[in-house]
Amino acid sequence: MLNQMATLDRVFHALSDPSRRLMVERLSLGPASVSELARPLSMSLAAVVQHVQVLEASGLVRSQKVGRTRTCSIQPAVMRSAEQWMADRRTSWERKLDRLGDYLAGTADNPDTPAKERQ
Repeated sequence: MLNQMATLDRVFHALSDPSRRLMVERLSLGPASVSELARPLSMSLAAVVQHVQVLEASGLVRSQKVGRTRTCSIQPAVMRSAEQWMADRRTSWERKLDRLGDYLAGTADNPDTPAKERQ
């Protein structure tokens, strides 16, 4: 459980930066070189490499160097684990809000419920 939470921490940290999110967006279309990832960004190639390293440390991206070209690809399983964590939280909150809605509907329909309980 702690290992899973540490992985999620790294994923959310990696996705917290707009440039890295843009890189992930581009990689969702298919593999790309670091130079291709850098093209739409207004930063140095060295800065892009640092962002790629953060994405790799999170597990979201894997890169492979062939000759002088480093090609990056997205790792969908890691993204799915973050999606699953968010879906689980959403489901939990939806259940709680449904129960609250049922409770409030029940107290509004029952005029014998003391006003203190209806607030």
